[in-house]
Amino acid sequence: MIDRYSRPDMARLWSLENRFRVWLEVEIAVCEAWHRLGRIPEEDMRTIRDKADINVDRILEIEERTRHDVIAFLTSVEEIVGPSARFIHLGCTSSDIVDTANGVLLKRAGEKILEGLDRLLGVLKEMAHTHKDRLCMGRTHGIHAEPTSFGLKMAGFYAEFSRHRERFARAVQGVAIGKISGAVGTYAYVTPEVEAITCELLGLTPDPISTQIVQRDRHAEYFTALGLLGGGIERICVELRHLQRTEVLEVEEGFGKGQKGSSAMPHKKNPISAENLAGLSRLLRTNGLASMENMPLWHERDISHSSVERVIMPDSTILADYMLHRLANLLSNLRIIPENMERNLWGSYGLFFSQAVLIALVDAGMDRQEAYELTQGVAMRCWAEKKLFSDEVRRDRAIVNKLGENKLDEIFNPANFLKQADFIFKRVFGS
Repeated sequence: MIDRYSRPDMARLWSLENRFRVWLEVEIAVCEAWHRLGRIPEEDMRTIRDKADINVDRILEIEERTRHDVIAFLTSVEEIVGPSARFIHLGCTSSDIVDTANGVLLKRAGEKILEGLDRLLGVLKEMAHTHKDRLCMGRTHGIHAEPTSFGLKMAGFYAEFSRHRERFARAVQGVAIGKISGAVGTYAYVTPEVEAITCELLGLTPDPISTQIVQRDRHAEYFTALGLLGGGIERICVELRHLQRTEVLEVEEGFGKGQKGSSAMPHKKNPISAENLAGLSRLLRTNGLASMENMPLWHERDISHSSVERVIMPDSTILADYMLHRLANLLSNLRIIPENMERNLWGSYGLFFSQAVLIALVDAGMDRQEAYELTQGVAMRCWAEKKLFSDEVRRDRAIVNKLGENKLDEIFNPANFLKQADFIFKRVFGS
């Protein structure tokens, strides 16, 4: 992944050095398990604990000859540890180490992503409550529909990202799996007790049944959950991009001193963060698809998944971490423009009251189709003549005679659209 998208903690997690160190964590945990079970003497175990280390340059040098990264890693560690290294990797196959290490890495990466989700949820919750009563136009098909509030918009995104968090937390738990079961998962030269102790030391759950690998439906759940998270990020960014259009301009991304929007047009302030995030979400979804393609492998294992995972594991987790924090920053610095929300609200001549008039006519005993056609006729006249809907309704004797002026006063109150806002907020945020 391009360095510009890496936040320092996540970048270090996926560095080549750290990945080798996690492999070493797994190897030492396996040795500790054998030691507890009496296979490795105390003196040798102490030597392994004290001396085992990695040398990235030496590993890469050996790999040039062996063309096998795990063997290169083991050879380098053996050179450092000395004779006691004969107990390292005892009964294991490469995937025991790599898959178990991936469980550790994906769990740690997932915990960082969950922290980013928690931060974003906090921002959305604050925005929702701050703007709960801030009326703005709701749009369907991009066309004025009926008023909502900016706070309700944010509450809707809060509810969605709460689901993303719950879904991804399940996926993290599902991938935090280890396997120390040997070449084809039969424990021929290692024992289930070794696996159980190793996983306990690493904070993982033993895979109930593995082949040479942990089955990739677990990883597919993890990366498709990130793909869905990317879809949620794009959804809110599409909304923000629309609301920043010049003709709408209800919100605006923060624009720093000295920032430039265009090489040609000095006046430009563009929704670059929302656009960048919308684009990056496509990578998360694409990588989710790649993870599903990794599920059907030949027999007990092939390595067609390995090359894919070397890309998508760091890329998707680094991207998700970056995107969540960038979105939280975007929202925290978002400029809300109430006067434009008010302007746009009335830009369609108050036609958003049309359903209220329709329902009132039906409640007053008029046939629904008759009521619809009567109300629609007034509405279409307002569109054509650019007249205020409430004024035209009051001029229509058929409607006034049916409803009366007092009922019309009650209908034409914008606050009616937010009468259930408290109920919705309690359902989303709790009491």
